[in-house]
This record gives sequence, structure tokens and C-alpha cells, in this order.
Amino acid sequence: MVLSLPLSLAFSLRASHIPAMDIFLATGNAHKAEEFGRMFAKARLDVRVRSAKELGGMPYVEEISGTFNGNCRMKAEALRAIAPRKAWVLADDSGLCCDALQGGPGVDSAIYAGMGATDAQNRAKLLEAMKKAPLHKRGARFECHLILLGPNQEVGKFVGQCWGKILEAEVGTEGFGYDSLFVPANEDRTFGELSPAKKDSISHRAKAFQLMAAWLRENGVA
Repeated sequence: MVLSLPLSLAFSLRASHIPAMDIFLATGNAHKAEEFGRMFAKARLDVRVRSAKELGGMPYVEEISGTFNGNCRMKAEALRAIAPRKAWVLADDSGLCCDALQGGPGVDSAIYAGMGATDAQNRAKLLEAMKKAPLHKRGARFECHLILLGPNQEVGKFVGQCWGKILEAEVGTEGFGYDSLFVPANEDRTFGELSPAKKDSISHRAKAFQLMAAWLRENGVA
């Protein structure tokens, strides 16, 4: 015999479902939060993505470790300190590494043109720094490091890279940061021209996220 629940009860049960875990994002960057929101939704993980704003905002972190991984860990631990006990915290540190600049701006990507610099100012400085770079020296990669901290200090570390090249002028208005200057490998358009869905499938952050999603599933966390 097959029993069916009344529609109202079935809806109530679905609506009352409690996600397996809360994940607070250790970022004050609204663009990054949007990207993570899309990726979590697409992955259909049993999590509830929360903003650092719900905890009063992302605590200030002086990113002085000199590495993506070190800065990422500092941000994760800063938010972990104020997050609910059973919540998880996800931190991201990422940047653009250019061959002609010996890996720069790298960990300083967000402040390349100075503390408080806008994306446009950072791009302008990069264009100036790369102005005399020959075509074979315009290679670059976006790199993303993710660290996931659990209630008992469980740690997951995930790294994603996206290789490509830097153009001599901006093209496109999508995305943020250096997106309008970067053409990923095997593409003929910049991140600033690609749709969010396309970017989410090939970006450095997407690759790191995919590794994390697999880790969460394999460990039965979500």
C-alpha cells in the first residue's frame, strides 16, 4: 500500500527541513558572496549559506602572511571566533598572478593601487605595469585558496587555478576585479564578457569550490 501525505502536511515537512550545516562566508566582498551563493545553489548541497553581515560584519584582518593560504586561514579564524558554535566558516583568498610581474600583484591584488583602491584603480595600475610586456609575457593565472573550518576545527583546504592572458585594454562589463582584462585559456572572451554561469564553470574559484563540494560529500558533511 502506498500512503500519500496531505498536501499541507507534505509542504510543512519540506518547509521545516533543517539543512545539515550552516556555512558563514568570511568575506565582506558582495561579489564573492554572490558567486558562492550561485555555486552552492548549483551544487545542491544540504547547507544554508550565511553572510558575515549576520554576525555584525566581517572582522578586520590585516592580511600580512604573504601567502594566499596564510591570509585565507587568518580570515577563517577571525570569523570562526564570532560564529555560532555549530556553524562552519568558509574563507577565500584569491588574486591575479602575472608572468611579466613575477607573479604580481598576487596576494596584493585587492590593494594593488593602495589601501582602499577601487577595482578600476587596480586595473589601471596593472595596465600601466604591463604596458611594455610582449605578447609571450602576458600570461597570467587567477588563483583561489579556500579554507573550511568546522565546529571542532576540522580543516578542509582547496586550491583552484585558472590560466589565461592579460589584454592591453579592458573588454566587458560583467564580473569584478580584473575580470575585464583576463581572457581564460581556450576562450576568446574575457571574464568581463562571459556570463556568470560560464564563469562559474571555469573560474579559479569554481575549481576550488568543486574540490570542496566533493570533500563535503565524501565526508558525509553535507
